[in-house]
Amino acid sequence: MVAATLPGTQVIDSAADAALAIRVQGLHKRFGRVIAVKDASFSVEPGDVFGLLGPNGAGKTTIIRMIVGLMKADQGNVSVFGFDPIRQRREVLVRSSTILESPALYPKLNGYDNLIAMGYASGVTDRRKIDEVLAIIGLTDRAKHKFETYSLGMKQRLCIAASLLTDPQLIILDEPTNGLDAAGMRDIRELIRELAGQGRTVLLSSHLMNEVQMVCNRVAVLQKGTVIAEGKVDELLAGQGLIRVKVAAEELERAKQILEGSEWKTGLQVVGDMLEVRAMPDHGGAINRVLASSGIYAAEIVPEKLSLEEYYLQMTGDLPPKTKA
Repeated sequence: MVAATLPGTQVIDSAADAALAIRVQGLHKRFGRVIAVKDASFSVEPGDVFGLLGPNGAGKTTIIRMIVGLMKADQGNVSVFGFDPIRQRREVLVRSSTILESPALYPKLNGYDNLIAMGYASGVTDRRKIDEVLAIIGLTDRAKHKFETYSLGMKQRLCIAASLLTDPQLIILDEPTNGLDAAGMRDIRELIRELAGQGRTVLLSSHLMNEVQMVCNRVAVLQKGTVIAEGKVDELLAGQGLIRVKVAAEELERAKQILEGSEWKTGLQVVGDMLEVRAMPDHGGAINRVLASSGIYAAEIVPEKLSLEEYYLQMTGDLPPKTKA
């Protein structure tokens, strides 16, 4: 498979890379003594809403900077639609658009004039395109208002509108809901869903794990610059869960001892008057049968699925025991 090229560029001759929106392989980046990214690998498929997930300082922005060619990796490889973002930056730029850090345009210009300025910088002079992107992000009615009067959420949406002027296949958003109120977060979520519905690929980084769970179909989970999990959100969470079992107080310790001899011995603990078992939610019946075979009958069995945030904390060993409300 050979991708189309602009003059003076060199194609990465790899069908596997060209078939992916982004491929990251074995990335390393060090700043002095600090290792920001360590052996990070993941792939983003066309049409994904992909979440690069982790706490502040996990290496998300550093990885994005290497993906878009603003920073060179110490080791490893990156390709965007099969192109190297350092050696073939122009090919990457015509296919992608990136918003890093906080939204910032000309404060004294209105939204429409800001888009005119951004359009000229990108070679887009058709005013119909400006009207189109304003409609997509829902700011047509506020287009003539100065940027400095916009709420943070509106500023973020206008920056996304500017990124859409070149009709990119890939949109990269670094912490797009950072600092927004609940309404602003909802607006950005809806906008990301709409962009995905148009067939675009979206990569977003965030430390807000529940926000990522609401919009992303696939994620890479980062801890200290290393990818510790990658996959479809629903598949990552499918095998994760917690079952809370209530038995008579005098039988609580014996019930724990019985389950310690079973497949559920890992992650087993007593919390208050309940026994907590790390198990798939549909294992409740099997746990009940094991206890009943020893003469212990549960008064209550409550399966709970883990959220993406709880999954992350469990992966990193930081998930505290749940307490009864």
